[in-house]
Amino acid sequence: MSHDTDQELTVVHVVRHGEVENPTGVLYGRLPGYHLSELGRRMADRVAEHLAPRDVAYVVASPLERAQETATPIAKAHGLDLATDARLIEAGNVFQGKTFGIGDGALRRPANWRHVVNPFKPSWGEPYVDQVVRMMGALDTARDRARGHEAVVVSHQLPIWTLRSYVERRRLWHDPRKRQCTLASLTTFTYRGDRIVSVGYTEPARDLVPPHLLAGAKPVKGQGKAYGA
Repeated sequence: MSHDTDQELTVVHVVRHGEVENPTGVLYGRLPGYHLSELGRRMADRVAEHLAPRDVAYVVASPLERAQETATPIAKAHGLDLATDARLIEAGNVFQGKTFGIGDGALRRPANWRHVVNPFKPSWGEPYVDQVVRMMGALDTARDRARGHEAVVVSHQLPIWTLRSYVERRRLWHDPRKRQCTLASLTTFTYRGDRIVSVGYTEPARDLVPPHLLAGAKPVKGQGKAYGA
């Protein structure tokens, strides 16, 4: 790699998808068939508008419908084909398909308690380290496809937050209520050559996000969608 390439700046925006249509409030995880709600489509359009002036050369998304639908208007705004990368998929979770609300969810059943004995791994799903490995691989691929320009990567809350925590050298286990990764938010990684030199965060659709889904909001009984990713 030349010295000029070593100094080249590349920006990768990692976008969390918009709101999902989920009337029963289940933790949908990797299940197919969960699409953006009408509000979620508005969020996706807002992100596309926000990124329209940017020098975007590559757009890629998780294979899940909600990520593909969030990425589509972004790719269209830049005249790009939408790529798919399976490494951007949601984290695996044993509670997939179950409700997980306060006082009315899966944890009321003792049979499920064994899945929450180790929050450091976590014991209920895909290990944090595995998420880091695949997300870093996807991020590096996006960087390579957009060298000297910008890329947009659409994924899901937990993998995005785990990736950011790793890059910023924080512990990977955390309180899910405190993730700074709101619906339709952008976590932006700037590379100089192959090295990440800064991380930024923006919420272009913040005014569209229901208050109980904002970072740090207290869980609300019956609002299972707060656990959507």
